[in-house]
Amino acid sequence: MTLWYEGPLAAFDTETTGVDVEEDRIVSAALVVQDSAGARARITNWLVNPGVPVPAEATEVHGLTEEHLQHNGRWPAPVMEEIGRALAEQCAAGRPLVVMNAPFDLTLLDRELRRHRASSLSVYLENVPMCVLDPRVLDKHLDRYRKGRRTLTDLCAQYAVALDGAHDAAADATAALEVVRAVGRRFAARLDRLSPPELHTLQAVWHAAQARGLQAWFARNGSEESVDPAWPLRPEIPARAA
Repeated sequence: MTLWYEGPLAAFDTETTGVDVEEDRIVSAALVVQDSAGARARITNWLVNPGVPVPAEATEVHGLTEEHLQHNGRWPAPVMEEIGRALAEQCAAGRPLVVMNAPFDLTLLDRELRRHRASSLSVYLENVPMCVLDPRVLDKHLDRYRKGRRTLTDLCAQYAVALDGAHDAAADATAALEVVRAVGRRFAARLDRLSPPELHTLQAVWHAAQARGLQAWFARNGSEESVDPAWPLRPEIPARAA
């Protein structure tokens, strides 16, 4: 019997205009599908003209300029439709979806679908169960006492995964997928008996506990920053009364 971390996985990643999931926009995205560990991956890339200014700070991260996106990117509406359908196809096929820091990418995608398709991610996944594996949540729970940051770059170093072209959506998605396989192997004794759907449920609990811990740390240090415990998707913020 093939262990889940050696079997079929898909991975999704985005590059954006910023870090605000409610206001920022997707400028590129990638879906990486691998049928088994070591198999050649099938990669789908999307480049988006977000229709809004692209801050210089964002360009410094991913290298995509506003001019380049205007000339080479597609309009958001059809792209978001394609992405929503592509993720639904992976879920329908039973492939776990690897998303590094899932509440960011999936929430931002959900808001883009609401903005451009008058829809939501839940509508696209209405008839298929979503099973997400988040390397950040998994690593933080399974190796909770390790000090240091847990960005994708840090996790790749920790698990000896190559990251070629960081902050390219396809490169990041591929690296996140390999990190999840490496986490599975390293903690096989604790993970072998758990199925991906069971892990999906557990990660929601683990992330909420991690969020509470971070919120307490902020409070102790006098910060008013808020940490959302929702995973893998943040609920929509109710519209403000006029």
